[in-house]
Amino acid sequence: MAELEVEIVAADHFVWSGGAKMLKARTADGEIGILPGHTPVLAILHEGTIEIQPVSGDRIVVEADGGFFSVDSNRVVIVADNAQISESVAGTR
Repeated sequence: MAELEVEIVAADHFVWSGGAKMLKARTADGEIGILPGHTPVLAILHEGTIEIQPVSGDRIVVEADGGFFSVDSNRVVIVADNAQISESVAGTR
């Protein structure tokens, strides 16, 4: 089964990386969901939550202050101005 390779970094620190089944984020054009096989995208990331369903384990929620993200060949790279894993799911790293 195909999976997404996800990497999230903030301007000054690493946030999370790993395999995922699905990712949701808010862009300038509204919410977007990314599944394996998604067409290439380059978008502006708006302030809000990024939800990740990892290949194994519980859902991960990241709070981000904006930035951008790209999708290409099942690889998702998110560069945020600032981002933190939500405290309620911090144990699932």
